[in-house]
Amino acid sequence: MSNHTGDTVLISEVGPRDGLQSIKTIMPTAFKLKWISALYDAGVREIEVGSFVPSKLLPQLADTAEVVAHALQHPGLTVMALVPNLRGAVTAFEAGVHKITLPISASVAHSQANVRKTPEEMMEEAKRIVAYRDANFPAISIEAGISTAFGCTLQGKVDEDDVIRLSVMAAQAGIDDIGLSDTTGYANPKQVRRLFRRLFDEVGEKAGAAHMHNTRGLGIANCLAAFEEGVRTFDSSQGGLGGCPYAPGASGNVVTEDLVFMFEAMNVKTHINYEKLMQARVALQEGLPNEPIYGMTPEAGLPKGFIQ
Repeated sequence: MSNHTGDTVLISEVGPRDGLQSIKTIMPTAFKLKWISALYDAGVREIEVGSFVPSKLLPQLADTAEVVAHALQHPGLTVMALVPNLRGAVTAFEAGVHKITLPISASVAHSQANVRKTPEEMMEEAKRIVAYRDANFPAISIEAGISTAFGCTLQGKVDEDDVIRLSVMAAQAGIDDIGLSDTTGYANPKQVRRLFRRLFDEVGEKAGAAHMHNTRGLGIANCLAAFEEGVRTFDSSQGGLGGCPYAPGASGNVVTEDLVFMFEAMNVKTHINYEKLMQARVALQEGLPNEPIYGMTPEAGLPKGFIQ
C-alpha cells in the first residue's frame, strides 16, 4: 500500500439528514442546532443538514429551512440538503444552501419506492433542476448520489453498467459531482474498487463521494477501498445513525468517529479534532436520549499514546 502522508479527505457529515430521517424520534430543533454547531466546532466543514421533502412524509426534517438558516451562520461550512424534485430544489436554493444532493437510484424498484419515478424520469427531473439552477442560482453546486449502486433489497442485483450509464447521464446533464451510495449495505471492497475505477474512467473529476452503510460491517473497509481508488470525499453519520426508510433492512451509515480515527491513524488529514468530535457526540445523545448510537472507537477509546 502506498504512503498517503500529506493526503487530505473531506468528511461530509450526513447525520442531521440521513441519520435523523430513519428513526421515529423527532429531534427538537434546538438540539439539532446545538449538534450542528458542535460538529462545526470539531472541524466538520460539510454537513447535510436536512432535506426539502413534504413534512408529512418526513416529519423528522420538517424544520430544515430553520436548520439551514442556523448552519449558514458558520463561516466556511458547506451547507447541504437533499432534494427529490424541482419543487424541493427551488425551496432549497431560496433557503440559501450551498449544495443540493439528488438521489438517483440505479435500482428501478428502489427508485419507484423512494421518489416514485423511474431512474430515467429522475434524470429528466435532474435536467430541469440544473436548468433552473443555471438560470437563477449559478453558484449552487448539485451532487447526484447514485443510490443502490451496489445492490438493492427490493430488486436484488443492480447491473454495474446501469450505475455507470446513469453516472454518465448525470455528468452530461450538468451535475457537478456524481457519488456512489451503498444504500443497503450490500457492497464489498473488491466491488467498490471496481465500480469507482469505472466511475473515474467515465466521468473523471466529476466522480464524487463514497456513501457507505455499515449494515454488514463492511462500511469502513469499503471507504478504504474507495480511498485507494482516489475518492477523497466520504459521507458518514455521527454515532452511525441512519439508513433509508424506503430500503428495508438498510441500517446505519459509517460512523463518523471511526472513519476520522482510521484516516488520522493513517496520517491522512481530516482536519476534524477527535476530542471535539466526541463532544459533538454528547450533543447528539442529548437530543436523542432514548436512541442507541454506535461506534467502535468511541467505546474503546483512542490507543495509548495516540497523537492526532
